[in-house]
Amino acid sequence: MEATTSTRSTRDANPLLSACRLSKAYREGDRTLAVLTAVDLKIAPGEQIALIGRSGSGKSTLLNLLGGIERPDSGEITIRGTAFSHLGERRLTLFRRRHIGFIYQAFNLIPTLNAAENVALPLELNGAASDEAEAQAIALLERIGLGQRARAFPDRLSGGEQQRVAIARALVHQPALVLADEPTGNLDVRTGRQVLDLLAELFTDRGSGLLIVTHSLEVARRADRVLTLDDGILQETCPREL
Repeated sequence: MEATTSTRSTRDANPLLSACRLSKAYREGDRTLAVLTAVDLKIAPGEQIALIGRSGSGKSTLLNLLGGIERPDSGEITIRGTAFSHLGERRLTLFRRRHIGFIYQAFNLIPTLNAAENVALPLELNGAASDEAEAQAIALLERIGLGQRARAFPDRLSGGEQQRVAIARALVHQPALVLADEPTGNLDVRTGRQVLDLLAELFTDRGSGLLIVTHSLEVARRADRVLTLDDGILQETCPREL
């Protein structure tokens, strides 16, 4: 739905994430390729945003900057009041583990861990005891209909099941921000819709922000807002215009 004036005011006054004047360029031989140019972005608690744009437009670069995987050449990123884009490597790693969740198109489950162990991993990395982490992981798997698959390894799961496990892993530690890179890209249409329904259900009571990179207009139309990245410039698009 189109953002109202009150929605924009809330987003601007109390953003979960604020990115200010982000710029990023890469060297290619003798020339410099500007990928992002003075990008500003705010995400409110509970807001779901779709990011669209042609291949090579900088979507993955922006996702990596917001996730603390890469650093901007200039600008600042703040999550829940902490400016993390200039933290040292150790502090940045700890911040990312606690406050950011990632969902990938290729699932990226660890093949030697079963479903419950994959979901429990973020909790254990954040210091939770193994038995506590496992209990929380199994509870979340049961909530998404995979309780009976908790001991199955990734190669025994369907594509839709693997993506649901990946979503549970991204959400189990209740991060402030979840970044999803084409989360339905490797799924058939029906399974993709089921995954999107699951995401929407899980986000209703968590207050996390969600940014989905997608080429799918159906995915984009489900979002609260749609942002288009073109030639390094970020612009807002009304979902009803897609």
